[in-house]
Amino acid sequence: MDSAVVGRLEAIVGKDNVTTDRQRMLSYLVDESPASVRPEPASDVLLCRPGSAQQVSAILELANEKGIKVFPRGGGTGLAGGAIPTQDGIILSMERMNKLEIDKDNMMAIAEAGVTLGQLMAAAEAANLSFPPHPGDENAEVGGLVATNAGGSRAVRHGVMRHHIRAIEAILPTGETLSLGGRVHKDNVGYDLMQLIIGSEGTLAVITKATLQLYPKSGVTMTMIVPYDERSDALSSVPEVLKNADTPLAIEYVERELMEKSAKHLGARWPVAAGKCHLIIIVSEPSDEQVLTECQKIAEICHRHTTYEPYAAKSKGDQDNILRIRNNIYLALKKETMDILDITVPIATLEKVIRSIQEVANKQSASLALFGHAGDGNLHVHIMRKESQSLEDVDKLRNKIYQIARSVGGVITGEHGVGKIRIKKAEECFAARELELMRSIKKTFDPNGILNPGTKISD
Repeated sequence: MDSAVVGRLEAIVGKDNVTTDRQRMLSYLVDESPASVRPEPASDVLLCRPGSAQQVSAILELANEKGIKVFPRGGGTGLAGGAIPTQDGIILSMERMNKLEIDKDNMMAIAEAGVTLGQLMAAAEAANLSFPPHPGDENAEVGGLVATNAGGSRAVRHGVMRHHIRAIEAILPTGETLSLGGRVHKDNVGYDLMQLIIGSEGTLAVITKATLQLYPKSGVTMTMIVPYDERSDALSSVPEVLKNADTPLAIEYVERELMEKSAKHLGARWPVAAGKCHLIIIVSEPSDEQVLTECQKIAEICHRHTTYEPYAAKSKGDQDNILRIRNNIYLALKKETMDILDITVPIATLEKVIRSIQEVANKQSASLALFGHAGDGNLHVHIMRKESQSLEDVDKLRNKIYQIARSVGGVITGEHGVGKIRIKKAEECFAARELELMRSIKKTFDPNGILNPGTKISD
């Protein structure tokens, strides 16, 4: 990096917040995507850690003037290589921007981009409110959650990140500041630029602040584990639950052996030994009586498809243990994972899709681990490492899985995003005119192409 540019950046953010030392920035050169598909970082990169929107503006103005690429970065919890600096340039870490205000009267949180999900949830709790979506790892930062339109297991009831965003502050590549939305529930003024920036993966503007809707505390929760011998029976229960009961907080599909492996990785125990596969159903209602009524209703629906009785966890400790094991699956499998996909399909097609995927994997003698958010059709498919399997084999299997998802009206990614890993396959999903419009939008926001190149769509 040119020494004059380094000097100007140090003048903007302070010398302690700029480094070109490769060793000091190693953790900023990767994300949580599997190593076998993770993009290689560029060799000439600089880490810059702004502390305010004004500093972000000055950095972008300088980068735009010099034609330097900028890679915005949150907590690094992404699974699609979106924050990895694949060209020479500036890693723009938002970690120092962590101011957080709770507006109790309007039930909103005003969070700078570097506030973590864990900090947001704790602050809401302290104000006797909640942020119920839980869209990802609690070390993920608000800016990244907004930029990737993060989802999570609770999307079945609460939707994804964009459904809870009331306003954002974002800096254009030219250094100009956009203040979009406000502390209101309705806004029909002009084109909705805020929704364009949400989910744009750092390619249109750098998000520096978000105003998020908070909610009253949910009251009482109970977590049920329903065992099944057949996957088809488990997945047939899901549409019936959604049609005939109040929408649960989450409906997760998991396989028992996988949960036992995840539990062992944690030194814990999975509490249910019956069945080959399980539905984890979290019910949340204002009172004990309402929770018990809903759980009974769901148990009766599930009993049409299984002879096993549900396991019910009501204590916080038991429920936390179940969720901890469920959330640890990726870490338990990470060393053996070649790639992790997150296709999303119509809920009623889940069983057909999984069966088709398994058939393709069997033909290729491939090993898969399958689980996902059954309540919203978001399926996580781990392609597991095998000695006889090449990267070309993985690529063929991945393409087949994408074809299966698209054949039923699904998409190739529901929550991880396109990033840099999925970009070629994502572009095959669009008509030529759609791509043309997207590239026009990118050019309008970022005429010199400095923001997170090679991400979301190709330049």
